Amino acid sequence: MYVSTTSATHSPSIEQQVFRIISKRKAIRASRVRKTASLARDLRFDTVDVVDIILELERSFSIVIPDEVPLYTVGDFVRYVRAHAAAA
Repeated sequence: MYVSTTSATHSPSIEQQVFRIISKRKAIRASRVRKTASLARDLRFDTVDVVDIILELERSFSIVIPDEVPLYTVGDFVRYVRAHAAAA
């Protein structure tokens, strides 16, 4: 059986990967995740949820997200990861 490796042309975008990690945290349908969604207000995430998302993003993208980085919306996470994963 042939198993293809993921190539750059078929790998999910950073945005898609961040959406997947965030939606997986509380089994939210990916269709509910929008870049403008507030983690606390719209998605009802608490501090523990946000910390778990940060840890998963750090593992997945081999980056470090300092505590002082303001991350309130899904778009904040996407922008941060996009900027720092590209630099890695």
